[in-house]
Amino acid sequence: MKMIVAVIQEAVSSNDKATNLALTEKRIRDAAQSGAQLVLLQELHSTLYFCQVQSPHYFQMAESLDGSTCLALERLAKELNIVLVGSIFEKRAAGVYHNTAVVFDGNKGMVGYYRKMHIPDDPGFNEKYYFTPGDALKNGENPYKPIQTSVGKLGVLICWDQWYPEASRLAALQGADFLLFPTAIGWHPADTSDEQRRQQDAWTLIQRSHAVANHIPVLVANRTGFELSPGAHSDKPELGIQFWGQSFITGQQGDILAMASHNEEGSLLAEVDMSRSETLRQMWPYFRDRRIDTFSDLAKRYID
Repeated sequence: MKMIVAVIQEAVSSNDKATNLALTEKRIRDAAQSGAQLVLLQELHSTLYFCQVQSPHYFQMAESLDGSTCLALERLAKELNIVLVGSIFEKRAAGVYHNTAVVFDGNKGMVGYYRKMHIPDDPGFNEKYYFTPGDALKNGENPYKPIQTSVGKLGVLICWDQWYPEASRLAALQGADFLLFPTAIGWHPADTSDEQRRQQDAWTLIQRSHAVANHIPVLVANRTGFELSPGAHSDKPELGIQFWGQSFITGQQGDILAMASHNEEGSLLAEVDMSRSETLRQMWPYFRDRRIDTFSDLAKRYID
């Protein structure tokens, strides 16, 4: 079975959610009109990437799973009869906030969500200040359990999660048909051009490797554009993040089916042959030959 899938890459210029969602909606419609059955949006797509700084002010932007962003995405998924994966700054309770991916499936509405498990704390990426990690177990289930949709089981992970092969493997072992990574990653302006290239190459390579190791198509939606650090002045360009774009879609062997440029905005589409997963797993039976009796130490932080 062949399927057209899409990722949306955008630059964000303000925290006006209504305006941002209107632009995103147009791009989702363009993707659906081109035949996309599955559409992935980038991380925290309805606002600027506020995590560059620590400020309690930004908690006011958080919303519930039935808030305005989710309602807008749910309505659009129903109208277009697509599977749509969005991203919100979720307020779960007072003092408990998450970086959450939300999945909508046509007339079924919201069919699942995933709360980011690996939370970074680096210069310009102060996410631990804002986000509580997802629960280690949800109703007794592994947190990486794929979300069932009409186009297959979606292994949804978020940005920093993409660097951890264990997370992708656990999604695959639970039957994921796709791996999806909504992302917000870019360069610090002080990085040299060589370092920028190394970082971006590593980012692409690690996610392509998840496709190879699990024989699953991978969809990656990253932000683009320069976002000045909140409170900084425009005459200090060293205070901000240059998001590098380069959203991409791979096949089951890590083969690049489509890739955006570093500054391109819009929908990126590719046709995925879903039958390749079974064929490849018969030829390269990684799951069969895993020596699970030797892997117990993976549950340790470090082996001294």
